[in-house]
Amino acid sequence: MERRVIAVKGTVQGVGFRPFVYALATDLSLNGFVNNQVGGVHIEVEGEADSLDRFVRRLGTESPPLAHIEAISWEAGETRGEENFRIQGSASERGGAVVITPDAATCDACLRELFDPRDRRCGYAFLNCTNCGPRLTIVTGAPYDRERTTMASFKMCTACRAEYEDPANRRFHAQPVACPACGPQLQLVAADGTAIPAENSIEHTAQALLAGKIVAIKGLGGFHLACDATDPNAVAELRRRKRRDEKPFAVMVADIPAVLALCECTRTEQELLASWRRPIVLLRKRPHGELAEGLAPGNPRLGVMLPYTPLHHLLMCAVGGRPLVMTSGNSSDEPIAYEQADAVGRLRSIADLFLSHNRPIHLRCDDSVTRVVAGQESLIRRSRGLAPQPITLPVACPIPLLAVGGQLKATFALGRGQQAIVSHHVGDLDHYQAYLAFERDIGLFEQLFATHPAGVVHDLHPDYASTGYALRRCHAMGLKNIAVQHHHAHMASCMAEHGLQGSVIGVTFDGTGYGTDGAVWGGEFLIGGYQHFTRAAHLRYVALPGGDAAAREPWRMALVHLLDSETRCLPFEQRHAASQRHIIERMIERKFNTPLTSSAGRLFDAVAALAGVADRVSYEGQAAMALEWAATSSAASGSYPFSMDQACDGPEQPLLIDTRPMIRAIVADVANGEGPPVIARRFHTTLVTMIANICAKLRQRTGLERVVLSGGVFMNALLAQEAAARLHADGFDVHQHHVVPPNDGGLSFGQLAVAASRMGGAA
Repeated sequence: MERRVIAVKGTVQGVGFRPFVYALATDLSLNGFVNNQVGGVHIEVEGEADSLDRFVRRLGTESPPLAHIEAISWEAGETRGEENFRIQGSASERGGAVVITPDAATCDACLRELFDPRDRRCGYAFLNCTNCGPRLTIVTGAPYDRERTTMASFKMCTACRAEYEDPANRRFHAQPVACPACGPQLQLVAADGTAIPAENSIEHTAQALLAGKIVAIKGLGGFHLACDATDPNAVAELRRRKRRDEKPFAVMVADIPAVLALCECTRTEQELLASWRRPIVLLRKRPHGELAEGLAPGNPRLGVMLPYTPLHHLLMCAVGGRPLVMTSGNSSDEPIAYEQADAVGRLRSIADLFLSHNRPIHLRCDDSVTRVVAGQESLIRRSRGLAPQPITLPVACPIPLLAVGGQLKATFALGRGQQAIVSHHVGDLDHYQAYLAFERDIGLFEQLFATHPAGVVHDLHPDYASTGYALRRCHAMGLKNIAVQHHHAHMASCMAEHGLQGSVIGVTFDGTGYGTDGAVWGGEFLIGGYQHFTRAAHLRYVALPGGDAAAREPWRMALVHLLDSETRCLPFEQRHAASQRHIIERMIERKFNTPLTSSAGRLFDAVAALAGVADRVSYEGQAAMALEWAATSSAASGSYPFSMDQACDGPEQPLLIDTRPMIRAIVADVANGEGPPVIARRFHTTLVTMIANICAKLRQRTGLERVVLSGGVFMNALLAQEAAARLHADGFDVHQHHVVPPNDGGLSFGQLAVAASRMGGAA
């Protein structure tokens, strides 16, 4: 007889791991115990040596679907002659690394119960088990046990308690376990906050939706605003009330066959939709579908998701499978509402009705958004179902760190050892309510993960709200302050995803990022690694008239590039009055509110306006997306010229990419009557050629063959796919994002990687 003391690290709490260990030990006739400890699971087990070997081996190969094991270690212990195997209460001491599981969609076993009239939980909107249900959004502390969740106030009934304590039951130690007799209940509330009596809240809500009403629905991480996605009047009214002119709405449909009826959907996309993460997946719409055109105006793609809670499944059934809009419960770009009183106060002018419940949400968490590019997942927003799954850093943090990301698509990240815990999507910190949520959620994460940062990592931009937060906190608490340049963080985030060491060529294209020279960067080729970088090439500087206003009015950037290239475009001039153009020209002449920029994102805006695709936009990136959609409708037909010049200061200075020849050629195409699709396609091909040629030049100079593609411009699937294919064909080792988004949602992860490397001394 032998005894082994085993430590299992990773995502092993709240995923049915202890019941799995119990069943495995029982199957192998082993005795001892298992409990949760901060940072993992502790097991002590004794029996025959061969059985113990099989036990350890099977721990790593047969673990539950939601578990993610990072390490299993063991040491010998003294045998105690134990007579059974048991699950003990969790150890309360702190000091280890806490791991919290993401929220998980309803599993198949629970779904069968939900619609089984013989089951006591039939029709119950809050059923769950060890393999599914809320996690991050209800956890208030660690280790993960019921008393440290928002379910603590719901006392289990006798039947639920029996299941919870029965090792053979699927709900054995499932912390949110509940039933209609003892668990949370649905609540119908009018727009004025008064309760609405109803025998069946789901049916009442379904009838309201089918009648064209807008309903605020409390889900896992906050409220959705829902309406009938086939009703153009309801969709238009939701847009009006939400003040969301053109930005697409996400749609929830009943199942995969329903998805296939509305959209093209590959096997990989189907697997993403049906995974336990249940993200929103961007799919290409089928023509002449039943959906209202106003869901995604002018957009060939649609954000689609499947039901991921029992409530959603019941509601989809009650509306007869009718597709429903499921958009964030907020007005404009505010944070998603998640508390009842706040939701009624903020959404009463939008929603006709509230379908709520009395299970508190401790941490708001919006839906994740993703797409498939070249057969692989490319994240757009990493949130519900993914956060706060730890990501491995290439270099361990020597001290606990907090990285606060950027200004838009904000996330933050905690760094402890070699783990990065990247937060859910917080939003754009331009909005005060989003900033308040950012501050609050940082505090919740630090409490939840028992991490007290000794340093804060931030962007160089002095006016970012996240930078201000970092500097104030460092000053007030005496913490170490680490600044990381925006595009360096982008490059590092992609490197760290793939565990790369040493130096790479970093192609970092985005809208804006504060440069080391004070200009607005965004079309950058960097050389370096985590600790250092050199700016090896960039787009030629042009004026950015009005700063952020130029992003909302792409015609400004078109005019800038016309002036810079000393050419005229008559169709463009006919669309914009001379008085308008004169104001921008005077701003540039006087250098009034016109910083210099090398932004690739603003170059997209300029070309979109010249091609007649978009002169003004109502949401970020709209012009660039419209240009991508136009390009996908045209076959490749050549490219435009550009030139590369060495800076006059010497051969060590960056290459300058002159876009003036391209602008002149685009104007010639417009004059010759070429349509937007052809111009858009040639522009994309030009950027691919530009990336390939610059990388080839840098390979000659440095010998580097590894390239990472990062920055929000690489959300463009056409550019990302064709640039990677061209670089691969040219013999480069190309890396793209799959774990964090290439946009600013991945900045905090890159900031951590840079800071850890600088402080730890690794390359």
